[in-house]
Amino acid sequence: MTPYSSLGTSPPRIDVADKVIGKALFSADIVLPNMLHARMLRSPHPHARIKRLEVGRARAMEGVMAVVTSADIPGLAGLREVPDPELPCMARDKAIFEGQPVAAIAAIDPYVAEEALDLIEVEYEELPSVTDVLEAMRPDAPIIHPSLRAQNLIGQDDRPSNIFWYMKYLRGDLDAGFRQADVVLENTFRTQTVHQGHIEPRASVVDIGTDGKLTVWTDNQSIFKVREFVAGYLGLPLRRVRVMPVEVGGSFGGKLHQQLSPIAALLALKTGRPVKMVMTRAEVFKATRPSPATAITIKMGVTKEGRLTAADVKVIYDFGASTGMPGLDAVHHGVKLLDAYRIPNYRIEGYDVVTNKAPSGPYRGPAAAQANFAVESQLDLLTREVGIDPLEFRLKNCAAKGDLTVHGAPFGEIGFVDTLERMARHLDGRAEPRGAGRGRGMACGLWTTMSLGSAAHINVNDDGSVTLVVGATDISGTRTAFAQIVAEELGIGLDEVTVASGDTETAPSASVSVGSMITRSTGTAVMRACLNLKEQLCRRAALRMKVDAEELEFFRGRVILKERPETAISFAELARDNFALPGAGPLYASGRSDPLGKPTPVFVVQAADVEVDKETGKVTVLSYAVCQDTGLSINPAIIEGQIQGAVAQGIGWALTEGYVYEKGVMKNPTFLDYRMPIAPDVPHIETILVEHASDAVPYGIRGVGEPPMVPTLAAIANAVHSASGVRLFELPMTPEAVLEKIRGGEGPSPKKREC
Repeated sequence: MTPYSSLGTSPPRIDVADKVIGKALFSADIVLPNMLHARMLRSPHPHARIKRLEVGRARAMEGVMAVVTSADIPGLAGLREVPDPELPCMARDKAIFEGQPVAAIAAIDPYVAEEALDLIEVEYEELPSVTDVLEAMRPDAPIIHPSLRAQNLIGQDDRPSNIFWYMKYLRGDLDAGFRQADVVLENTFRTQTVHQGHIEPRASVVDIGTDGKLTVWTDNQSIFKVREFVAGYLGLPLRRVRVMPVEVGGSFGGKLHQQLSPIAALLALKTGRPVKMVMTRAEVFKATRPSPATAITIKMGVTKEGRLTAADVKVIYDFGASTGMPGLDAVHHGVKLLDAYRIPNYRIEGYDVVTNKAPSGPYRGPAAAQANFAVESQLDLLTREVGIDPLEFRLKNCAAKGDLTVHGAPFGEIGFVDTLERMARHLDGRAEPRGAGRGRGMACGLWTTMSLGSAAHINVNDDGSVTLVVGATDISGTRTAFAQIVAEELGIGLDEVTVASGDTETAPSASVSVGSMITRSTGTAVMRACLNLKEQLCRRAALRMKVDAEELEFFRGRVILKERPETAISFAELARDNFALPGAGPLYASGRSDPLGKPTPVFVVQAADVEVDKETGKVTVLSYAVCQDTGLSINPAIIEGQIQGAVAQGIGWALTEGYVYEKGVMKNPTFLDYRMPIAPDVPHIETILVEHASDAVPYGIRGVGEPPMVPTLAAIANAVHSASGVRLFELPMTPEAVLEKIRGGEGPSPKKREC
């Protein structure tokens, strides 16, 4: 039985009513008096020198209030030779991807702004471009950034390169490990650029006050990061920028970067009027931050008993035209997928590479899903070679407490074995799919959460209700979780807790809403604010009871005398003393969490049943099961929704989604051509929550939103192999790709050595 009253229950999300009836405000809903509308002129070429840029005719058009180019950017962002991956990289001397902003116009309405774009004259000199990551690494490839050097790559760090980061990890004796193996397989796996697919297009509104202060409404994953981005872009002090909270219509990592608000702010400064900028769907696809494409080669060895002996991995990430994700090395997240298993000997090499494609960014488990597709597909092939059940094979090799990660740190409390065994029990009770073209596949995944540090404030009202003020952007239902924490700690009803999302001038600082860490980061701050408040309540009760505060404790909504628990004062009674009791005063409390806390691993096991139509190549997902170690499930319904949403996205990534380029130009930049899953494509997704408490986080919670995305690509790929008898090494597994593989047989055999 749970020791909690509010935690572990599933009340509805506190924002559900406003969103259902359309009352919730999103950035595109903001309308201000005297507001201008902005549009951007974007490069039609993936790589081209700008020989001439003339905006005079556009500026002179009636109704146009301002036209800006990179020459108008006052901050350091306009001076960087290699574009900052966090900011809109307006083309200066050349365009480096199709859709890159070249100029922006603010006009009295969006139609005038759109018409004025045609009056901007740009003369381009097309340059050779490269959109395949392996071709971009060739010595004779077109250089995208002449000032870019390959960091950490000895011998190649003294000349221009499209490789911008290299990393290597070694453990044990690789050659000896392969000699110990009875079977060695080597394969290369490819994934394409995919988009987060958030329903809300990017939008920003920026107002300018009479004092010159900018007020920003924009979709985001951190109001404080937006303030930092806008101020840095324009060379302003932080006090000159205020960011207001808005609802976010889907994010999944795709709204961390700010493509619009810095430019909208620049136009507001130029005109002295509020400016609104909204992207079209094609612009969202072409010029935001999709997930990087990859090429991953894995060589693995295993004994006939099913023990892994060695792994040699080369991971290559295609980051498009900019240098990676802010504060996140994709190689780091790619290589740690080996942490899920005991592999005594390995070498891991990682490369981050630029190409003439839209700059890439985080997408739900950044860099992990691609690497996991390769690792778990390779493991599935090895299980077939040695004739061991896939789940049993993973149990033989799974990591446990005390095992070292790739980075040399031992695992603490982890629930991988629990999760595998729970999935085994589930599958024992579910018959394998029968019939021609049907099969089952499974895969495991690992994601590790951290904490970046946050703060929270609690104000106590005179009637005993409380208002929690946070600055964290809610993209997954975290406000509801915070309310449950407050209700639990203070022993009050959930309806007595109001969660207010403040702006950058009224809210306590909060970390970015990424990495499945907000419930941990801000939730810890909320809990500590409650502890602070309970200490104050004990001191206030001591005044009324005329005892020392040390003789009292707070327990389930009351302050009690430790020696006589029946002697107590309720929380509501103490709140009424705000101004009535001498020496009391208003009750409020703050709490904070520490940055870079102990890593918290999250393990997830998934199983998919699919049907492959061998006449058309179409893959139908029949059923899906997810078993995930969540630690304490603060709100099981929200957690289940997060898991199901991630799997739905993973199904799309595996089967239908991917950017299609022709000479560097994206050919499928709409939802008509970029095929995301719709309701008939997604089966019932059964969620099984394993609560193996973390030893690093209050309440033992673990991250939720990103881990379930990590193994989905591989689980579907392994199921397709089981159902069709053919293995696809590249995603997406479209009907055309599956049918071609079926008709052509297995194709070239993977490199295999039997010892």
